[in-house]
Amino acid sequence: MKQSFVISAETRTVHGKGASRRLRHEGKVPAIIYGGTENPQSIQVSHNELMKSLKFESFYSAILKVEIDGKAEQAVLKDLHRHPVRNEVMHMDLQRVLAHVPLRMHIPLHFKGGDVAPGVKIGGGVVEHQQIQVEVECLPKDLPEFIEVDLSGLNVNEAVHLSQLQAQLADGATFYELKHGNDISVAAIHLPRQSAAEAATEAAEAAAAKAPAAKGGKATPAAAATKTAPAKKK
Repeated sequence: MKQSFVISAETRTVHGKGASRRLRHEGKVPAIIYGGTENPQSIQVSHNELMKSLKFESFYSAILKVEIDGKAEQAVLKDLHRHPVRNEVMHMDLQRVLAHVPLRMHIPLHFKGGDVAPGVKIGGGVVEHQQIQVEVECLPKDLPEFIEVDLSGLNVNEAVHLSQLQAQLADGATFYELKHGNDISVAAIHLPRQSAAEAATEAAEAAAAKAPAAKGGKATPAAAATKTAPAKKK
């Protein structure tokens, strides 16, 4: 069941850097809501209440109920400006949503099964998370909270691509990258770099050892390369 979020806001009548600074000293966050059929509107919200919501991952991809001076609207979080040092929100952008208009949102990926994947348990590989979120284009009602990525069947040098996750989306919804022909991978299993190099060396040595001797009794170049140098006489 999706978690619901309500943002209580007030109309903001003062603007400018100085006014925004005073708002922050009062525990408020300057924000703007735009889009839909209404004009952009400057608002302010409680910093403490906003910080409570930001602790939830689903807040970033949910349809939010924004109550401005008692009037409710639906919106999504489009941008969040934080202080570069302190854990404070400096400004927030909200975009209104309309039920019949598709929107694009970044949705988090939840990975599972990596610890039991054959490529890890048997092949000695490691999981590489190539994406942590993906952009989905859909109607507001079809917006997923997250996308699950099952890695339990992967072998070494195998990956999960966007096309394999399409079934989790509602009819009419799609991944933005996939819509434009980019079936990117979101996770893969590879051998650790050192192990991959060792495997390549062992394969080359095995191939050289099996190579037939050249005419005249001399070893082939590949085989000769694997011979150890004779010890120096003392």
